[in-house]
Amino acid sequence: MSKRRPSGDGMVRKREDGRWEGRIVIGHKENGDPIFRYIYASTQKELTAKLRQNINAYQGVDLTEESKMTLSEWLDHWLEQMASVLRPSTLDHYRNDLEHHVKPYLGQKRLTQITAADLRKLYDTLKQRGRLRPRPGQSRGLSTTTVHGVHTTLHHALKSAVDQRLLPYNPADHVEPPKVAHKTMRILNDEQMDVFLSAVEQDPIWRDFFYTELTTGLRLGEICGLMWSDFDERKGTLHIRRTLHREKGGRLVVGDPKTCAGARTIVLPSSTAELLRLRKKTSYSSWIFHNPLHPEAPMNPAAAYRQLKKILEESNLPDIRFHDLRHTFATHALANGVDAKTLSGILGHTKASFTVDTYTHTTSDMHRKAAEIVGGFLTDYLGEEMAPWQSAENAETAAST
Repeated sequence: MSKRRPSGDGMVRKREDGRWEGRIVIGHKENGDPIFRYIYASTQKELTAKLRQNINAYQGVDLTEESKMTLSEWLDHWLEQMASVLRPSTLDHYRNDLEHHVKPYLGQKRLTQITAADLRKLYDTLKQRGRLRPRPGQSRGLSTTTVHGVHTTLHHALKSAVDQRLLPYNPADHVEPPKVAHKTMRILNDEQMDVFLSAVEQDPIWRDFFYTELTTGLRLGEICGLMWSDFDERKGTLHIRRTLHREKGGRLVVGDPKTCAGARTIVLPSSTAELLRLRKKTSYSSWIFHNPLHPEAPMNPAAAYRQLKKILEESNLPDIRFHDLRHTFATHALANGVDAKTLSGILGHTKASFTVDTYTHTTSDMHRKAAEIVGGFLTDYLGEEMAPWQSAENAETAAST
């Protein structure tokens, strides 16, 4: 039996046509036979340089025979693998991104031949003419937000290929995706909150729903999916265990929370806990917020969204999205002293850093206030001449007077 050749092992020869050919071992078949990668160049010096790059890239890597598949074949295989762990709507979104924005451009290329340069060219193409059916007057290019989403999906798929020994490294790691222009966050200020709550107070069907939303910051699907079994009357807590979302065709389905951190337990404000205790006494449904016409069914998220828009219009309030009620809760919570780590747990964010980045406008103000408080304390303790954080210019001015 021949000795198993290690990955990175290679050879060089000059072809009859005058070109130089090199090959290196990049993996092994199930029977142990080596899988080769072939490299070509016009000169021996050029080939040596290419070989060195490839040997470095494949050193310590042992790919499987499936690494020979095309990108299109791998993406189909990856979507099949993800079908059991993703929501149907998320899976459809991934499939749409890959079918329309990746496969037509790179699908027939070998998986191991995809480079960072290929991805950069793809993103540039999508930004210029990636829209399949532009409306009259609409740009042919996709938005940076959409292209960034394509990158995220593709990065995920290629990372899985690396984990399954189909790629030596993820080329998407070496590509900077288009920067997303974030829209200014819209929230209700204190005065607008008072107007909004006064308006919902007059509506017995929606009063408890919107008060609970503004004091918990739940996602729309989460609050509509709450059941009485999720509410602990004694402890005053809510367990977030499910979310509602729509599949293609409009069917409302119950699914798992958005992220692993989405399944969580939150401590309710005392006023909200008491509101739910009173509501439970007169409830005849298993859902905390049920469909008004069909108590056996949960509140339809679309109905809640329409009701929000109606209240905003009738109250002359800004035309915000339902998700902006979540932003309103989070912003007011931070401004009133709730730390980012605690708030992250309440909102169901995977990382506290995401919470800080999302509400940087509020956390920046908090940092300034903290600096003023600490600065004032140290000034009182050390004296004016030791005031912290004074600029060099102010220090020089103080020294000269």
